Amino acid sequence: MEKLAEGIATLNQLVGGFVWGPVMIGFLLLAGLYFTVGTGFFQFRRFGLWLRGTLFAIFRSPDVRDRRDPGAISQFQALATALAGTIGTGNIVGVATAITAGGPGAIFWMWISALVGMMTKYAENVLGNRYRYRDAHGKWVGGPMVYIERGLGCRWLAVLFAVFCAAASFGIGNMTQANSISGALASSFGLSPLAVGIAVATLAGVVILGGIKRLASVTERLVPFMAVTYTLGGVLIICLNWRGIPAAFSAILSDAFTLRAAGGGAVGFILSDAVRYGVARGVFTNEAGLGSSVIVNSASNVKEPVRQGMWGIFEVFFDTIVMCTITALAILTSGAHLLGGDGAELAIAAFSSGFGRFGGVFITLAVCCFAFATILGWSYYGERAVDYLFGARARIGYRLCFIGMTVVGCVGSLQLVWSVSDTFNGLMALPNLIAVLLLSPEVFAATRDYLGRIKKGGPSHEIRRHSARRG
Repeated sequence: MEKLAEGIATLNQLVGGFVWGPVMIGFLLLAGLYFTVGTGFFQFRRFGLWLRGTLFAIFRSPDVRDRRDPGAISQFQALATALAGTIGTGNIVGVATAITAGGPGAIFWMWISALVGMMTKYAENVLGNRYRYRDAHGKWVGGPMVYIERGLGCRWLAVLFAVFCAAASFGIGNMTQANSISGALASSFGLSPLAVGIAVATLAGVVILGGIKRLASVTERLVPFMAVTYTLGGVLIICLNWRGIPAAFSAILSDAFTLRAAGGGAVGFILSDAVRYGVARGVFTNEAGLGSSVIVNSASNVKEPVRQGMWGIFEVFFDTIVMCTITALAILTSGAHLLGGDGAELAIAAFSSGFGRFGGVFITLAVCCFAFATILGWSYYGERAVDYLFGARARIGYRLCFIGMTVVGCVGSLQLVWSVSDTFNGLMALPNLIAVLLLSPEVFAATRDYLGRIKKGGPSHEIRRHSARRG
């Protein structure tokens, strides 16, 4: 077993070195910058527009919670399920790991990846909405494999994405999350990883085997509760350590441009740990460029592709700019990063500085809720990918396998699980980014059309569908 683990680690190191090397990191950042410029800096100049169409609409628009379409889920359910896939252990354990491995400067690059990644996710959602279609049962089907095949006419690239997505669902969406749950519970309560794995698998199975309707029903209740609770707790820790806020921002900005563990020179900067871990953990937590959340967003009742794109912007904003920053500042202002430790232990130390023993319990419960929600969200992503590859008959087999792998994740190695997850993230991003960039003229045209109708005061809830959207 040890030799197998060593072999996997060696192979992953070779593949991961390419996936998260300077080419892939540059590809992700440049793709986001390309859509930022191409849409006229939409995420900045239209900040009020997309915020009104997302966050404010949750409280003011009844359409956001409309469930009348039997073949779709509501916009709020789609958001909650997508956030369930993104607001996971990456917001706690991922941030702590990035600081440990890349220094405080990794947070700066996490912000950069999020600011430009907003528009990558925007583009993905626009295309997902434009090319989705109803299946034989009247349910919406969409995602990168759909717009790759129908938009580019490239079946083999769509298959490649689906393969990587199905594989990634066992890493980023399953074993990593389960591993973090068992690590947190073992640290706080001394529980057996195997017992935790069995319990998590049982709870996940009850929800996952019920299909997307049951899954969305659970996430729309779980995600808002855990997000608000964690945000309030994190803000309180930061307020208790408010004197350390200037030093924390200073460390983030100054450390972002150092040549940590790199070869020196310009290449050293590109390969620096701060950049690598900042971008990798940023993508891990907000999934911009992966195309995964498009799968569930395409199942919502949104009629307007650009409105669906704006939900993507909000997902990245809330996940990384808000949630990850809260974790980072809690760790840095409390000085927990100077005490040693990794993963959940670092976050526990930060919250314990203000809450005492309850801080450890708080983080443990937060990690468990976040990770469990991510497991639920990614089970749907992987299921749709398997459905695309093998048909509906393969769903039950995938679900059972996915549920069983949570046990494996709980008893596995933290370092190996995280590194394998990073690798599959990068592999999944490649076919998706190729397709999104090639289809970018449609994204830009849809954006101009939408903004033009708003400027003229015309209806913004309908759009002229692309002629290629057939079947």
